[in-house]
Amino acid sequence: MNELKIGVIGCGSIAKHRHLPEYAANTQIKIVAVCDIVKSRADETAVLYGAKSYESYEELLQNSEVDAVSVCTPNYLHAPVSIAALKAGKHVLCEKPMATSRADAEEMIEAASTSGKKLMIAHNQRFVPSHAKAREILASGEIGKVYSFRTAFGHPGPEGWSVDGKESWFFEKDKAFIGAMGDLGVHKTDLIRYLLNEEIVEVGSFVETSAKEFATVDDNAVCILKSESGIIGTLAASWAYTASEDNSTIIYAEKAILRLEDDPVNSLVVQYQTGEVVKYELGGIQTNDSGGQSSSKVIDQFVDSILVDKEVPITGTEGMNSLQVVLAALESNETKQIINLR
Repeated sequence: MNELKIGVIGCGSIAKHRHLPEYAANTQIKIVAVCDIVKSRADETAVLYGAKSYESYEELLQNSEVDAVSVCTPNYLHAPVSIAALKAGKHVLCEKPMATSRADAEEMIEAASTSGKKLMIAHNQRFVPSHAKAREILASGEIGKVYSFRTAFGHPGPEGWSVDGKESWFFEKDKAFIGAMGDLGVHKTDLIRYLLNEEIVEVGSFVETSAKEFATVDDNAVCILKSESGIIGTLAASWAYTASEDNSTIIYAEKAILRLEDDPVNSLVVQYQTGEVVKYELGGIQTNDSGGQSSSKVIDQFVDSILVDKEVPITGTEGMNSLQVVLAALESNETKQIINLR
């Protein structure tokens, strides 16, 4: 296969700013189909990329020319669209969170297995240079045992980012299922699992709506997480960081502290117990404001996995394991109990 033919389902902001430009920049693919329930949005996108326009994803999936699709829909449609695409013989790159329940995530994984097609979940934080370097340092053992961590992802809210502003599906429980914890928190559950190379086994949380009075989903969440080896830490996800974005992670270990995306210049700072400080300028994390999403590497990784027929870097199982931490946070908040995932 010399050229991969791509369909993009959902033409909102995530497709407009990330998936479509990254596909267009990849010389090994051709965007042949786009779909959105808002016909004018699909039509405009189709003209821009020289693709065929669809209002119905079912119709798009009947197009035999399409080899693979990006699923960029509201959260509640991630599973049904992905499953339909896999059953139609298309490879799938699905936005996060991959589903709204573990059962749906398992069904997606099963559909990928049965069809023999690739299923990748778009957890782009794994490809941020500072995160990859930190994982390398942690895996080497050079800073000893990890004791604790804190990670945060917060910004003023999706109304400044979504094509629909305050009317966006992001704020509607029936379409989004979950708010900041699903939009931002799942990025960080995935990142912590990736950095520590361990599963999260216990979750406690407070998940609230405090800043967006018009929303029917959460906009602030603070969680306490415990890994399988006993590392404890906090995770905060928020749409209420009104002045600027915070996308930082700090790892506290025996011989050093790692500060990731905590300094505006040095994307990774290693503070050793000896007093030595090593600073890495690795290029900043992508933000919704910087236009830097075109270098997220998600698309290139997905395309490469298909073309050379290798396992995708973020499988359905990986996506599900990150999702279940978010689901446990919701359960913990509702029950006021610590949720055990073992």
